[in-house]
Amino acid sequence: MGIFLKDPAASLDYSVDWAAGYLDGQTITTSGWSVQPSETGGISLAATLTSPTRTSATLAGGIPGHVYRISNFVTLSDARSDERQLTVRVEQR
Repeated sequence: MGIFLKDPAASLDYSVDWAAGYLDGQTITTSGWSVQPSETGGISLAATLTSPTRTSATLAGGIPGHVYRISNFVTLSDARSDERQLTVRVEQR
């Protein structure tokens, strides 16, 4: 995945499609999100959503010029687990 650009005033949804050639009949049973670095005024998780094959997070805020790593860790119905990361750069637009 590439680098996503986000305005600090925007509140946007970012999704991971786990079904794209990966799940092979399994479903997502749990999903957790984290933001690094965690800092005052930085990107925050405003909301999250989990479906059987897709996860999403609404990201709000952020400090212009800063780059954040957004991680999504899931557990699947067969007890396997995996993680995907998104890189988000905040820019005043």
